[in-house]
Amino acid sequence: MEQKTVLYIEDNPHNRRLVRRTLERRGYTLIEAEDGESGLRMVQELKPPLVLLDIGLPKIDGIEVVGRIKADPELRHIPVIAITASAMQGDRERFLAAGCDDYLSKPIQVGELLDKVALYYPALAAIHRQ
Repeated sequence: MEQKTVLYIEDNPHNRRLVRRTLERRGYTLIEAEDGESGLRMVQELKPPLVLLDIGLPKIDGIEVVGRIKADPELRHIPVIAITASAMQGDRERFLAAGCDDYLSKPIQVGELLDKVALYYPALAAIHRQ
C-alpha cells in the first residue's frame, strides 16, 4: 500500500470530493468506494492504513462494514473513523460500540477531519504518542 493512503467509503460524491481535496493537499492518497460492499472488498484486498466510513451506505451499511473489519484478525488493527450525518444523542457511542475507533459528524469540518486523520493514521499516531 502506498505511503499515506486512506480509504474513504462514502456514497455521496460531494463528500468524497471534499475529503479528497482536503487530504490530497496534505499529501495523502485517497482511495474511494461508493458502497459498503465494494468498500469492504477494498479493505480486505488493500488493507489500507486508515478507513473513513460513512454509516448510511447502500448494499452493506457502515455498521456491518466495521463489524466485519473488526471481526477479521487480519483487519481489526486498521483504524476506522465513522463520518456520518447521524449526530443524535447516543449515536457516537453506538458507532464506537459497533467497532469504530472514532467519529466525525457531517457537515465535515476540514480542521477536525485533518486532526482525526493525523491522530489515527498509523505512522502519524506513533509520533503523537511520543
